[in-house]
Amino acid sequence: MLSYQHGYHAGGPADIHKHRALAGVLSLLTRKARPLTYMETHAGRGLYDLTDAMASKTGEWRAGIGKAVRDDHPYWTALDRVRAHFGADAYPGSPLIAQALLRAGDRCILMELHPAEHAALAEAIDAEVHKRDGFEGALALSPPAPRRGLMLIDPSYELKTEYAATADFVRALLAKWPEAVVMVWYPILPDRRHTAMVEALGGQVHETRFPPHKGRGMEGSGLVILNAPHGVEKVL
Repeated sequence: MLSYQHGYHAGGPADIHKHRALAGVLSLLTRKARPLTYMETHAGRGLYDLTDAMASKTGEWRAGIGKAVRDDHPYWTALDRVRAHFGADAYPGSPLIAQALLRAGDRCILMELHPAEHAALAEAIDAEVHKRDGFEGALALSPPAPRRGLMLIDPSYELKTEYAATADFVRALLAKWPEAVVMVWYPILPDRRHTAMVEALGGQVHETRFPPHKGRGMEGSGLVILNAPHGVEKVL
């Protein structure tokens, strides 16, 4: 949806869940020397300032990265690398989390349709940034070279129809790119509208719940991982 602005939610509890999982899966995939392709359908602007008006309005980051406890997870490696370049108040979206962990021979392909978000993303990252519908673009560019890789799917879910559309997209994607590790993020809302999508996808489910926050309807954050690499249970 062209109205969605992730800056209001950057660094919040759902971001921490999604980004730790992403960093963990990438850490497993990069253990092997063979190059890989990272692709994302809804990339956003890639970089956020936790002191700006959007982040300050909701304050969600205070319950997320503001309370996160450092450990030896590769998430912190990615965050440290981004902040070393952009400053202590920066918070990376998933494109910069991925870029911080990818290697010189790996490929990064990002889709973002929102004009302002696309422009900011192209400025923040050195990658293949496409201004096009995420599902259409990802299918058009699949299978990529290298064929070994990871697809992150993170729609806004502003429309209820996006759940069924996401399940349909994943089926079409895997028909073209069966080797892909696929990660689908979804919000856990009171009406449980994600349930049918998760059942249709199959795969490995990982969910986390968090306390209510003023202005946020989400009760938790969920991920479905298909073709999960060996060792994923440990990094999750």
